[in-house]
Amino acid sequence: MAIDVGGTTLKGGLIAQDGTILYRERRPTPRIEGPERVIAAISAFVADLTEPRTVAGALLRPQAVGLAVPGLVTPERAVFSAAFGWRDVPAAAFTDGRLPLALGHDVRSAGEAELAYGSAAADALYLPIGTGIAGAVVLSGSLSGSLYGGAAGWAGQIGHVPVHPGGLPCPCGQRGCLAAYASAASVAARAGETSAEDVVRRAAAGDEPAARVWAEAVEALALGLATYTLVLDPSVIVVGGGLSLAGDALLTPLRARLAARLAFRPAPEVRVSALGVDAGLLGAGLLGLRARREQGGGHVDDLGA
Repeated sequence: MAIDVGGTTLKGGLIAQDGTILYRERRPTPRIEGPERVIAAISAFVADLTEPRTVAGALLRPQAVGLAVPGLVTPERAVFSAAFGWRDVPAAAFTDGRLPLALGHDVRSAGEAELAYGSAAADALYLPIGTGIAGAVVLSGSLSGSLYGGAAGWAGQIGHVPVHPGGLPCPCGQRGCLAAYASAASVAARAGETSAEDVVRRAAAGDEPAARVWAEAVEALALGLATYTLVLDPSVIVVGGGLSLAGDALLTPLRARLAARLAFRPAPEVRVSALGVDAGLLGAGLLGLRARREQGGGHVDDLGA
């Protein structure tokens, strides 16, 4: 069983060991109702997916839970999440304990899925852009191309790199963060829309306020990615999350602005995730597989998670 916790949507499903999504379900994330309400919604979703169900004539029995959440995360707790206002939430708060559970960071888990099933390779940055922004860092020198976690496992918080010091406030408590300008949520809010998709549509139609917000978002992304490129020299930047659905409306200006910010060296390739919006769910599925192997061992019959 897998649950990918986003700021707007909870994506849940039953995942086979080979990465096949056998069943999926989406529920709204009750973020505006407060931190405890989000925890309760996740716990209820886990309980519902724990029950055996018949899909296409086959009885599926979940073997473990993989739960991917945003913020600073350890295997034992959600340490901090600006999106939900969480601080030190134990993993046990999300489950009734019937199945083994692995808690992990949403973007790092999605990055693991890109490595396993998608297009990420050594020396890559996987950058999903949704309600927030974070990155999964893949370095060729770290365990033969595995994800780099840093000293505390919190590497990749690129969304909170200040691109405009003293600029717009960010829910993390800083000002001028990349996420305050370029996350899907901030793009929509700054243009007075309910979704970034509406902002892209308005900008393409020549609406000046929407075009200005969109251009500022792209420029902020270029600034953040130029800094990342100069420090870590990735071979490819893989863009995922909801904002990646903008396609060429995002990639074309982003490639141009990133190249302009790298005057003395070529820009890395920038492309869209091969897994699309399923990367997070598949990453949570890999967490579930890990929980099953570490706590149960042996063969998993129908489901990896």
